[in-house]
Amino acid sequence: MSGAALTVGAWGALLARDLRAFLRSRSQLSSSLLFPLMLLAVVGVGISEGLEPSRVRDGDYVTFLVPGIIVMTALFSSTFSSASFYQDRDSGMLKVFLVSPHSPAAILFGKSLGAITIGSVQALAVLAFASAVPAIDLAWQYGVGPSLLLALATVLGLNVLLSGLAQVLASRIRTMQGFHLVMNLVLFPLLFFSGAFFPLADLPGWLYGLALVNPLTYAVDLLQLALYAEGESGYLGIGVDLAVLGSLAAVLFGWGLRRHPMVD
Repeated sequence: MSGAALTVGAWGALLARDLRAFLRSRSQLSSSLLFPLMLLAVVGVGISEGLEPSRVRDGDYVTFLVPGIIVMTALFSSTFSSASFYQDRDSGMLKVFLVSPHSPAAILFGKSLGAITIGSVQALAVLAFASAVPAIDLAWQYGVGPSLLLALATVLGLNVLLSGLAQVLASRIRTMQGFHLVMNLVLFPLLFFSGAFFPLADLPGWLYGLALVNPLTYAVDLLQLALYAEGESGYLGIGVDLAVLGSLAAVLFGWGLRRHPMVD
């Protein structure tokens, strides 16, 4: 068997292993899906009915919130999925993987596939749920097929970016508790400055500037264009969003693969 075939087989084995562990963890599976759906229902309906926001389409804050909830689901999933790195390190399995004939980059790539797959499936499950709820009025402004493909590409690119970031941090932080703390300190401010919970168009200049240097802004913008918007006015644009999100995903993921994991 060729070296390439062996590497692909190793990736598949690592992916299958992490997927089995995820499916066996009912608490992780339920909490990472139920919390975003609960937030969509409670916060979305509460603001739509209680505050009657005028800056979103027809005051329908529930539909406006869908792209942001999809991004938030990917964030939660990337944080939860990273736990397998520490579990493998603490149990000694990571050392076993690293002394195999495969390079550390190949091992990390296989581990990353699990996080990317789990995060993408969960984010798309939220989209599927939102699409099936009659009260949520998704616009699909490019047509259902093209808009869905754009949403799929956005979700995949976002999870690649987050997986790379998680791999960079996990290779430097020794404890799972420290990792989750740093991820929360980094990712939650990015989520709130991304346009996930309020439109960016009418923000003060300094706040809009912070949003423009936030990589999550471009994922939220793409999903809003694909699912929510009825035009491109007030948005950054598909070309800009794809260029920034794709470039950052490639850079962070490549950087993560070059970081040798700590095994001590």
